[in-house]
Amino acid sequence: MEAEKQEIIEMFGVHFEQLYNIPPLAARILGTLIIDGCKSGLTFEELVEKMQASKSSISTNLNLLQKMDKINYFTKIGDRKKYFKAAPLSQRLNNYLTLVNNEKILIDKIIRYREKNISCSQEEINLQNSYAYREHMLKAEQLLMTTINNFKEIEIKNQSNKK
Repeated sequence: MEAEKQEIIEMFGVHFEQLYNIPPLAARILGTLIIDGCKSGLTFEELVEKMQASKSSISTNLNLLQKMDKINYFTKIGDRKKYFKAAPLSQRLNNYLTLVNNEKILIDKIIRYREKNISCSQEEINLQNSYAYREHMLKAEQLLMTTINNFKEIEIKNQSNKK
């Protein structure tokens, strides 16, 4: 069981390194929090122990992940420690929605430019490709919004069940 968990964390680590262009330690911290921190969160000290890294390295990478909205922390009454958890999936997917929206803005500018400046058949083809790409991004946005809303409903239901 432990070997399988470590393999999944490592796979998450490699995936997040490539996806988010983050250091290996940050990627593995995120993977660890997804796998091990989902119940009660993990403290800074637990992460230092699990990751076998220096306190400064853990601190630096936790700060990076917090700035990227990939993780959150909470405290418990009477306990001075911070408990770290992966951000809810709906929050992490919202980052993709921001990218999609930025991409749509760029595509619309390209389309307006190309519509005004067509001078050859290749530019007409490029314009048609831009229309098709905009249509794809609109569908991707709708699918992403539906998925985010589904995750939010699940997260709200799970929060209600904890009380």
